[in-house]
Amino acid sequence: MSEGERQPTADRPEIRLDVRIEAHDERVVPWRQSQKGGSREDRMLREVTVSLPPRISDFAPELPSFVATQVDEALTAITRLDTFHGEHLTALSVLLLRAESVASSKIEQVEASMEDFARASHGTRSNASATSMVASANALDSLIASVDGHGSVTLENILTAHRILMADDPYEASHAGRLRDMQNWIGGSDYAPRNTLYVPPPAETVEAYMTDLLEFANRDDVPVLAQAAVAHAQFESIHPFTDGNGRIGRALVNTILRRRGVTSRVVVPIASALVAKKDTYFEVLTAYRQGDGGPIIRAFARATRTSARESETSARRLSELPEQWSAMYAERAGKAPRSGSAARKILDHLPSVPFFTTEEMEDLIGGATSSVYSAIEKLAEADILRPLTSRKRKQVWCAGAIIDELEDLGDRVARQTTSDPVWRDIQRQVVADLVRRDQARWSNLR
Repeated sequence: MSEGERQPTADRPEIRLDVRIEAHDERVVPWRQSQKGGSREDRMLREVTVSLPPRISDFAPELPSFVATQVDEALTAITRLDTFHGEHLTALSVLLLRAESVASSKIEQVEASMEDFARASHGTRSNASATSMVASANALDSLIASVDGHGSVTLENILTAHRILMADDPYEASHAGRLRDMQNWIGGSDYAPRNTLYVPPPAETVEAYMTDLLEFANRDDVPVLAQAAVAHAQFESIHPFTDGNGRIGRALVNTILRRRGVTSRVVVPIASALVAKKDTYFEVLTAYRQGDGGPIIRAFARATRTSARESETSARRLSELPEQWSAMYAERAGKAPRSGSAARKILDHLPSVPFFTTEEMEDLIGGATSSVYSAIEKLAEADILRPLTSRKRKQVWCAGAIIDELEDLGDRVARQTTSDPVWRDIQRQVVADLVRRDQARWSNLR
């Protein structure tokens, strides 16, 4: 019997799965188009219905026992990942930070190869998507680092992360690091909030909403994974920036996990699961706005559990790489790299510095320039290093096995998530919520 068959499902009413939260309210506000373009309907639009999320600073999510069990399973998986790989945590944290930022970017339809990502991280700007992914990684790193030592999640640090994310975006740089001062919307026309999927609250309310959200995000009396899921959903509902909301909002999840001490070094690549179930991810956000936080809490618990477990596989593989590299080098050179040699030093640094230029590695390990160049050449001949550019100066190198593992981690998480019956049950819960709301609405009209 499969896991999905063993578990209670959303279409069994005797099992409670919902987490009640006040549904978003609505308000009709005046609208006038401020930029030229679009259809006649865009230009003639004079009012728009905006959503007004509830205040959540005092929200106390009540988790049904089955949902609480799923949350506990996810936390156990995170603890195992963060606790049992101490010797290799630096290398693992580098890999997982990149995995999360890449997957989070893919949710926003920003696509680039891992090799493009590595090139962009060293100043090659030929691929705008890869440059955007690097900015996402830097923003994520900045926001998580801001709460190390159990510091508070602050608006200033969120604005800093957003500034890092959007600084090089030619269309959004002027809005980088600033709360929006205009109405935005999701879906529909590019020129007016017409036929939209969602219209966030008015710009003048954003700062107060963020103050309320941060009070909730900094509490210590809320189940941590429920706190992270609800904070993320609220952030996406406020949509405080003109762009970059999804990536900063997902960075907030790992930031809360770090602030609460659930993680100490690693980033859980939750977005690797969410990108595989992107439609369901957007549906659970809608369910939150309509008054049920259960689906998004369950979705984040499942995404976290799967991502943490697959990350353990990556941790094991990373721990095996140094021995494999030594064997590959010995096979090519006829002997293992000598202790203290440039080749040995490069191999020792490679797990935590998988992308580098020749000059950077020379600065890192010291020694004669000729020795460093010779060692890199030998490691490339042994298929340990892979060149990413054709230039002579500031050639970018990567550890091929780590690039491959980064891609494989995302693929494994996606496969596990796609075949996981629990995600189908989460989707059924969302549908069941919609049916109940429609029934209630018809009853009120009678």
